[in-house]
Amino acid sequence: MKVARTLTALTIFAALGACTTIQIDPLPEGMTDQPPATWTSRAAQLGEFDHWKLSGKLAVRQPSDSGTAIINHWTQEGEAYDLALSSSFLGMGSTTLKGVPGFIELTLPNGETYRSGQPEALVEAATGWQLPMENLTWWIRGLPSPTSDFRLLFDEQGTLAIIRQNGWEIRYDRWQTFLASYPSLPARITALKEDKQVRLVVSDWQEHPE
Repeated sequence: MKVARTLTALTIFAALGACTTIQIDPLPEGMTDQPPATWTSRAAQLGEFDHWKLSGKLAVRQPSDSGTAIINHWTQEGEAYDLALSSSFLGMGSTTLKGVPGFIELTLPNGETYRSGQPEALVEAATGWQLPMENLTWWIRGLPSPTSDFRLLFDEQGTLAIIRQNGWEIRYDRWQTFLASYPSLPARITALKEDKQVRLVVSDWQEHPE
């Protein structure tokens, strides 16, 4: 298992080390796209952090529908995620999303279950929300997804401030040390795309046993 995770980290490394080909816009004031000397080791450590459990809040704002939800738990086991949301917007009870890259199973509060090979399309059809689930599993750790081009922007202290990827701008509003064995992790992020906004606030983050 350790060897597999190391190989995964090396793959992530290669992706993170490769420059992107996305359109380069002017840098925001006080930002740089030159990573600090510590970025490579930090990214590798967070890349290996792929078994965890968090709780918090989720808010979605878009022209068609907006709403908030409690994240009862988000459990990540490698590429597999299990996310349980409670929201009056989604109905009484809990809505669960379970999946891996390229597949999702969504269970609504009334017990109806749907499965699809297009996770984002199913989530939008069932809830009205546009959630980039497969990217969020990376962005929530403060990493770009290695599957597509990206641009990283750092503030004057060398802290990751923005990831631009797949038409989204992910802003890291607050960092916090949740786990002694890992670097600080995002406590609040805001993901923006055109007229859509997704905000995640993490209240607790724990290592999940393998």
